[in-house]
Amino acid sequence: MFCPQCGIQYTEPVNYCCQCGASLKLKASNRPPKKLALSRTDKKIAGVCGGFAEYLDMDPTLVRLIWVIMALFVGWGVVGYLVAWIVMPEASLHEPASVALSSVPQH
Repeated sequence: MFCPQCGIQYTEPVNYCCQCGASLKLKASNRPPKKLALSRTDKKIAGVCGGFAEYLDMDPTLVRLIWVIMALFVGWGVVGYLVAWIVMPEASLHEPASVALSSVPQH
């Protein structure tokens, strides 16, 4: 592990440089934390499955298929959907920066 400011090498993991006091903790990504919310863009009924798909980074169709199978064979799918519809908040109006940048066409 090297200090990014003064270049001193440490053999053991440390949080701060003993020489200059710089933080050596791994930087968290600048991406905001994910929040489970109803989808505004991918909804068929209420956006519950779309919200779960966005949160889990899955295909929304696969989430819907799993939800229907749970409703038919396990029995709690319909009740779970209604509870999720009531409990989950609406997604915010502002798009995350990563989505906004990825939608810009590149030449």
